[in-house]
Amino acid sequence: MVGTECAELKSSWEDDSDIGIIPRALSHLFDELRMLEMEFSMRISYLELYNEELCDLLSSDDSVKIRIFDDSTKKGSVIIQGLEEIPVHSKDDVYKLLEKGKERRKTATTLMNAQSSRSHTVFSILVHIRENGIDGEEMLKIGKLNLVDLAGSENVTKAGNEKGIRARETVNINQSLLTLGRVITALVERTPHIPYRESKLTRLLQESLGGRTKTSIIATISPGHKDIEETLSTLEYAHRAKNIQNKPEVNQKLTKKTVLKEYTEEIDKLKRDLIAARDKNGIYLAEDTYNEMTLKMDSQNRELNEKMLLLKALKDELQNKERIFTEVSLNLVEKTEELKRAEQNLNQTQGALQLTKRILNNTKRRYKEKKVLLQSHMKTEEVLTNQALEILDVADIATKDTHQLHSTIERRKDVDVKIQTACERFAERMHDNFELMDSSLSTLKEKQDSCTKMLLEEFGKIIPFKCTKNFKY
Repeated sequence: MVGTECAELKSSWEDDSDIGIIPRALSHLFDELRMLEMEFSMRISYLELYNEELCDLLSSDDSVKIRIFDDSTKKGSVIIQGLEEIPVHSKDDVYKLLEKGKERRKTATTLMNAQSSRSHTVFSILVHIRENGIDGEEMLKIGKLNLVDLAGSENVTKAGNEKGIRARETVNINQSLLTLGRVITALVERTPHIPYRESKLTRLLQESLGGRTKTSIIATISPGHKDIEETLSTLEYAHRAKNIQNKPEVNQKLTKKTVLKEYTEEIDKLKRDLIAARDKNGIYLAEDTYNEMTLKMDSQNRELNEKMLLLKALKDELQNKERIFTEVSLNLVEKTEELKRAEQNLNQTQGALQLTKRILNNTKRRYKEKKVLLQSHMKTEEVLTNQALEILDVADIATKDTHQLHSTIERRKDVDVKIQTACERFAERMHDNFELMDSSLSTLKEKQDSCTKMLLEEFGKIIPFKCTKNFKY
């Protein structure tokens, strides 16, 4: 309900995920009240129920004994005597008080929980809102929010609390929760008798269980299989509590005079009872009732003094308002003339407005026409864009083919140059060979002629002259 670490409560509840429902609710409540822009006051109290004993976690005096009495003016309500209500003005005040209360609350380490709550707590918020009615009379609206933190039921063996003070705490916690379960069952079944008085916890929650308030319950369970018994018990509580039918009532708005009158009558009644008790004349009261009434009277006296101070402040404010009203009355004539001139200007402005409306209608019509043309142009532009993209794709392909063709031509040119060079070299070699052959043939011919001549000479010597005469050379 409060959070894991009180030190972290000093930060903003919107930014801290570890704080509990109480600081979040108070922070949200402050924000909503400031948005109303009305005068308000807020008081808080922090009550602990430990081993069926009540303790004020915000009180500086531990000797004060807290008692519970039935409220005779409101059926089903209780009065807690000795519980201190501390005024708060900001979120920081609340966080400091929460830290103080958490430090004083009874917690202990068990086998099931490192910070097990050993008590039930009730954190109460009381809000007074002052607002002005239609006729200018001040109205007072009172609202109260109780945030209850119940200690969970425990298995003595699992929690390791078989002996000592922890065992007593566990017994008291389970006993109060058992009584709460019987009250819930009785309310659901609509039995004639509701056992509120069997436990102080159910007496504190009497107005929230079947009373005139709105009640919400948040069940905290464990997903572990070993805790299935506690989980089922908690879910059974929540399921039965959902079927309780409360009868919430809207807070009444009381005038300041009505509140002061009620307080005055109550104080006069208490004074008469007190005088009768002192003079031993009339009806005597029990000591608890007398203490309760005295405490209530002191509280009402304090509230009455606050109301008187507020009344004085309102009277001063009324005088200030009267002075302002006089000044406003003096300026009323000037404002009336200004109003007439403003009405004339308004008529002129209305005429200009009609003209402007006609111009606006024409402008809208031209705008629609331009919008249609623009849509047509956009469609045409889209088609042209698609065609241009297709042409660009074709141009890219043609460019790639051209580059490939140029590369092929360059390679062919290189091949032709190489072939021409080879042909020239071959022609040179052939020319050299032909010249060599020609030279060789000439040499060979000369040698052949020489040999032929030598042969003829030899034949001439051998063959007779006659034969040589007929031989032609």
